[in-house]
Amino acid sequence: MIDLKKLNTENRNFFTMNIDTKDTFTICRIINNEDKKVADAVEKILPAIAAAIDNIVDKLKKGGRLFYLGAGTSGRLGILDAAECPPTYSISPQLVQGIIAGGKEAVFKAQEGAEDNKKSAEDDLKAKAFSSDD
Repeated sequence: MIDLKKLNTENRNFFTMNIDTKDTFTICRIINNEDKKVADAVEKILPAIAAAIDNIVDKLKKGGRLFYLGAGTSGRLGILDAAECPPTYSISPQLVQGIIAGGKEAVFKAQEGAEDNKKSAEDDLKAKAFSSDD
């Protein structure tokens, strides 16, 4: 079991504390300053990102598929990107697919706790005939 208190993504951001009490311009500045940190964070792990891309390309060349799996907003963004791949890159909709915890209903309405259902994730992947080639 993962201790969520140890994950940065589950903690409050010190720099956005009381953001709701700020004027609009200050809110925009705070968000912009936090957004600037993303590029630096990505830069620090570029070798790992490149390795992941190379692995994905290798799998795709061998007939595998790319699956985005996520919960909440990350799941919705995976579905959005997967839906955009066929018209943008002229690929089959089966090549890149998005799966969201909680199923189709979760695209439009939060399904609280769905991200913690390991069995459901396994069932979703089995339904797609997920394999080591993917």
